[in-house]
Formats: sequence, structure tokens, C-alpha cells
Amino acid sequence: MAIQLKPIDQQVIVITGASSGIGLATADMAAERGAKLVLAARSKETLDSIVRRYAEQGVEAVAVAADVGVRAQVAEIAEAAISRFGRIDTWVNDAGVSVYGLLEEVSEEDSRRLFDTNFWGVVNGSLAALPYLKAGGGALINVGSEVSEAVIPLQGMYSASKHAVKGFTDALRVELKLGQAPVSVTLVEPTAVNTPYPQHAKNYTDREAALPTPQIDPAKVADAILDAATHQRREVKVGMMAKINTNMAHLAPTIADWMASKQADRQHYDEPPRDRAGALYEACEKGAGPCGRTHGLGARGEV
Repeated sequence: MAIQLKPIDQQVIVITGASSGIGLATADMAAERGAKLVLAARSKETLDSIVRRYAEQGVEAVAVAADVGVRAQVAEIAEAAISRFGRIDTWVNDAGVSVYGLLEEVSEEDSRRLFDTNFWGVVNGSLAALPYLKAGGGALINVGSEVSEAVIPLQGMYSASKHAVKGFTDALRVELKLGQAPVSVTLVEPTAVNTPYPQHAKNYTDREAALPTPQIDPAKVADAILDAATHQRREVKVGMMAKINTNMAHLAPTIADWMASKQADRQHYDEPPRDRAGALYEACEKGAGPCGRTHGLGARGEV
């Protein structure tokens, strides 16, 4: 069956992880282009403030407080979309968290919590969206990472979760082809992005967490996501370093391992951690640190 995707201004788009970073940048861009939006995250107050801002711009949006690691709560996101707008045209699984620390140091509890959000959140979102996308046609977009194919030290469990996201996404795409479902399935793999991601991470190290440079603007990832909402794409790598690092991982893995090992000392600022706990378990709200913001510390500008 042919897959037909609507223009953005004719779409109802669901975005998880919409309270900050890539998710919020995607929501802002979709709002500017006239989409109707269903925004999900754990941060209810932050989402409500975003929806109010959109309403002032004439944009229809609804906020749903949900932990994507809990399947019943993800089902409520889909129900809210159908109740308000009657359909879902694109579903974006963006919610994600990380942990900075050596694999042998990170607790099993923290590792499982990370997988609940990063992997099971994608599974839960995909399965909640599929009945509606199959019925009307549409796009399922899962946000992975360049470490869906490469790796990075001090974020080993994050890398593992993004590998799992790729495996699930690829398998789901094949299964939907078997049934000729009118659903486009895209994996988006960005390089390091200037978002509050490091500040949301739990931090086992003794210094403030960072992402290695160069970092791209979250608007570039948002643009790639919305392109996948209107054009059938299998996989999209965003940023030159995503292409370089994934190609090296496949073509010259020993060199790629050496290059990755050099990233350990580029994942911090020379200052004590601001908040070791991050948002792994507890969502922050607007006005508290990086919440409600698209950009992070970047090369060292303040949040």
C-alpha cells in the first residue's frame, strides 16, 4: 500500500519529550508551520506553559503529563490526541535521558530506569501510535543517535539503549512491510546537539557533564524530523559528525574505538556538578534549571 504523508499544516503531530531540547524545538517548528500538536512529557507545568504560548499564537495544542516508560500512560497520550483531534498523522518518540559514569559504576536501578525511558518509551509510543497510523496512514519517527551505531564512553548504557532503539525500529519497519501498512518508519540519528541533555542526565562523575564539540543546533534535528513527517525516509543522520562516526564504526571499528576513547575527557566542564541526580527519576519544571528550554550550555554559554 502506498504511503501518503500530509503537509505539516494539515497534520496532528504527537511529540514525546516535548518539554525541552529536541522535542521542544520540534514542537516550536511544527507550531510555526501550522500543525496541531499533542505534547507529552513528565513536566506538566512546563507543558501547560508551552500550550498557553502556542494558544496566543493561534496554534491548537494539548498537553499530556506522562512517563513514557509506563505503557498505560503512553496509551493516554494517544487517547488525548484522538479525543481532541480525532486522528494522529505523525508520532515522534523523542523522550530520552542519560547517565554519565563508567558502566561498572552505574547501578542496575539507574540502568534499568534509563532503558525504561529510552528504549521502552520508544516501544510503548510506537505500539500506541500504530493502530491510528495504520488506519489513516502516517509517519512514526523514532529519535535515536549517532550512538545507535557508534559508542561513547561514560555514556555506555545510553549507547546501548540507542542501539536497542535502532534494532526495534528496523524490525518494526520490516514487519509493517509484511502487512503493507501505510506507515513510514524513520530513525533519526543526530550527532551531539546543544540541548539541556547533559543537565538532565544523572552524573556519577565529579565534574559538570557536557557533550563533546562540535554541537549542532536543535533546530537542525527538528527540521529533519519534520522532513520525515512529510517525506518517507528510512534513516536520517543529522550533522556531519554523525555521518563520520557511524561510517568509522562500520568501516574501521578499531580506529573508531580509539577515537571514541578520546571523548571521555571532552564530556565535562572544569567545575563541580550542579545537580548529580538530574531528571532521571524526577522531572524538573519550568524555571528550574534547563526545563522548558531548547538549548543547553553549548560550548560554554549559560543556560
